[in-house]
Amino acid sequence: MSKKVYIETYGCQMNVADSEVVVSILSEAGYEPTDNIKEAGLILINTCSIRDNAEQRIWGRLTAISYLKKQNKDLKIGIIGCMAERLKEKLIETDQLVDIVVGPDAYRELPLLVAEAESGHKAVNVLLSREETYSDISPVRMDKNGVSSFVSIMRGCNNMCAYCVVPYVRGAERSRNPESILKEVKELFAHGYREVTLLGQNVDSYKWEGNKVNMGFHDLLEKVALVNPLLRVRFSTSHPKDISDELLHTIARHENICKHIHLPAQSGSNPILKLMNREYSREGYMERVSAIRTIIPECSLSTDMITGFCTETDEDHKESLSLMEWGGFDFAYMFKYSERPGTKAARKYKDDVPENIKSARLSEMISLQNKISAKSKKKDIGMVFVVLVEGFSKRSGEFLSGRTSQNKVVVFPSGNYQRGEYVKVLIEKCTSATLIGKSI
Repeated sequence: MSKKVYIETYGCQMNVADSEVVVSILSEAGYEPTDNIKEAGLILINTCSIRDNAEQRIWGRLTAISYLKKQNKDLKIGIIGCMAERLKEKLIETDQLVDIVVGPDAYRELPLLVAEAESGHKAVNVLLSREETYSDISPVRMDKNGVSSFVSIMRGCNNMCAYCVVPYVRGAERSRNPESILKEVKELFAHGYREVTLLGQNVDSYKWEGNKVNMGFHDLLEKVALVNPLLRVRFSTSHPKDISDELLHTIARHENICKHIHLPAQSGSNPILKLMNREYSREGYMERVSAIRTIIPECSLSTDMITGFCTETDEDHKESLSLMEWGGFDFAYMFKYSERPGTKAARKYKDDVPENIKSARLSEMISLQNKISAKSKKKDIGMVFVVLVEGFSKRSGEFLSGRTSQNKVVVFPSGNYQRGEYVKVLIEKCTSATLIGKSI
């Protein structure tokens, strides 16, 4: 069997970070990562279960690569991550292509499971852990730009939102040792990285108690920011019920903590928020947004919205639209509700909003957000932003691309600037997705 591993990653930033841990574990066992799927002896697909269409993409991908099994009888294919956790029996029983099924907390066992698969057996480990954080493993960076990277600070989730499958596939919340986080961040900076994003299902609930150290998320964020003033620090995702004034003041105090917060609202209707078990009200959400605007005036905001959740009426939908208009979000991820088996909503509520109404409401939501986003970008014309160069623009080798502290994409003539440099850019115009300017 070829000792080359090819890994495909679907879903959230946490899965990207997990894939880097997996490659590190397999590298220790003698595997070499490859970008060429045809030369791999082991193919791993890191999966997402957040919505049904995410899982359908994986089934489609398995069909698409089935010819490789016919060409190489020794090839092993593994499904890892959230879909492996949720559909373990189905993957093993119904799909002859899949040899290995591994959940998010069992990646250390991968070398043994691959060996088991090589001996002709199906290999499965989907046990969830209350301790595993992979804190001692140095991830093998898979990103191409060498400028920005993800650092996982915690795993799992204790928020039992009615629609969400994450607690069932990623287990209970546990935080990672801050010493290991800081060590990883310092190593990244030493290797030329200039931006890290601290990841957690709910970063605000990060908490470490041990070795005479009690640390909350705002403490950890400050320590990471102090690694070097040339290191930009981002984080994702915050929860409206937990984001504190202490955290906001920490962000305001440090220039290198990026002035962008992703704060999922999901709905603007109190009855729907209660049914979703989000643990805050519309008014509570608005109070937190107002606090952000007051303490960090230059902060940009993005959000998540779900339309068509169980029992949602036209009035509930209008409440969501009005919250979006009030919030003036710079960007939003918007989705139709997708029932996930095993969740509280699937067990107790009827998915009673017709698909055509879900689609119509989503279209209305997207249309509104496009207008809000365009307005947000037009406000930036004439302003100067510090941009961290990430590489060349997708459309032209004569332009560089990077992001502002507010997480807005900027393109500008390349000049003599290099990847990883900070450049002051005067914004001259914009498209619906991008700010365009010149260096000053």
